Amino acid sequence: MEFRPCIDIHNGRVKQIVGGSLSDENNFARENFVSEMGAGDYAGLYKRLGLRGGHIILLNARDSEYYQADLAQAKEALAVWSGALEIGGGITVENAASFLDMGASHVIVTSYVFADGKIRFDRLDSLVAEVGREHLVLDLSCREKEGQYYVVTDRWQKFTRQPFNEELLERLSGYCDEFLVHAVNVEGTGMGVDKTVLQCLAKHRNRPVTYAGGIGSLRDIETIAAIGEKRINYTVGSALDLFGGSLKLEEIISKY
Repeated sequence: MEFRPCIDIHNGRVKQIVGGSLSDENNFARENFVSEMGAGDYAGLYKRLGLRGGHIILLNARDSEYYQADLAQAKEALAVWSGALEIGGGITVENAASFLDMGASHVIVTSYVFADGKIRFDRLDSLVAEVGREHLVLDLSCREKEGQYYVVTDRWQKFTRQPFNEELLERLSGYCDEFLVHAVNVEGTGMGVDKTVLQCLAKHRNRPVTYAGGIGSLRDIETIAAIGEKRINYTVGSALDLFGGSLKLEEIISKY
């Protein structure tokens, strides 16, 4: 069980947002925190603390007027700590290798693979051929609808027809190095973790998994440890002191 840091970039700024509020229309997101620090500053901090495996997420669409500003921030962070950070947001087979060339250890993919509401195995095969399974993270972020969890795409705005479950993790484990899962219903709320999502992740043992969503206290981290038998990695956003919250980074990394 490891703490994995994050750098979320929206409208050219490092931010923490309420995940379910994100909308491409007018580049809107409900903000919990907007940093005065750049992505490179956070990357430098994570490097000093030896926190590898963090993820950079570009939250604007590729056709957004802010995407290039997001990308400039990401490049700065990757230059500061080359080979230690993962990146997601607008990744396709055409540009995936370029992010590795910038210094990313892995590319994180959802929307390109889960297109038209289903898994595009042709695209998945192409990505593996282009960058190698060892450089690919599949983001299986999910939302609940009518009692069932589904993978969501396009910055968590669109439901696919693909249920999120243990079978999906097993089916895709041969295509990637690890999984990243945002529990979008609680993402950015600090109101507690999604135990249903965690229980599903706890059953999977083939690939490392990182959980995100709703962590607001040390008790929430203890819940992740208990459900996941200390095998599930986790990331903390809005509740972390780096992003205006009350959870102390040093206390977290000293405990887990």
